[in-house]
Amino acid sequence: MIKLRLKRFGKKKEASFRIVACNSTSRRDGRPLQELGFYNPRTKETRLDTEALRTRLTQGAQPTDVVRSLLEKGGLLEKKERPSIAIGKAKIEKEKLAKVKTKDEGNDSSEAASDSDEAES
Repeated sequence: MIKLRLKRFGKKKEASFRIVACNSTSRRDGRPLQELGFYNPRTKETRLDTEALRTRLTQGAQPTDVVRSLLEKGGLLEKKERPSIAIGKAKIEKEKLAKVKTKDEGNDSSEAASDSDEAES
């Protein structure tokens, strides 16, 4: 299977990456089938060979998660919500609802206490 992934190059602690098409079993920095672009995470510079990327994608090449996000930002792929992101958003919403519910219960109990104080006087 052909993968679209990042190949590291550059100095130590100053990495830059090339977007390459390679066999899924080959090493990270091994010889690629084709170089398709460039990404520098420090400057956020991205250069993509759109024609070559489109042909590789139509041939069935599978991008890694990082390359997929770069291609989405470049407009080559449609943004697709991944299941892990959807689960995380649902979990956050559930926590917010639980927090609001406990806050409301706390307000209700304090209102009930103030109502009973008023009834006693």
